[in-house]
Amino acid sequence: MASSPLRWYVRAQLGVLLLPAGLCLFGEAVSRRTLQLAGSDGGPWWWYGTLSLIAINAGVGLMIESGLLRGYPGRKKTGSEQQD
Repeated sequence: MASSPLRWYVRAQLGVLLLPAGLCLFGEAVSRRTLQLAGSDGGPWWWYGTLSLIAINAGVGLMIESGLLRGYPGRKKTGSEQQD
């Protein structure tokens, strides 16, 4: 669990940024592989795919670990939040 609100915030935001970056890398890997199958030089698609899977998993893991939807752990809930 995060020891401070700043550390929690940085981890949550890093997870939010890693997920779409990984999806972009995955799209690039698919594009390069498709070009390679079509006969032209697509480049190192395997490394893009590997990095994309690492980034996607790290992003999802950081978001889940931070409890992004619940907010900072240990935060006192207000009256309107307790009703949910």
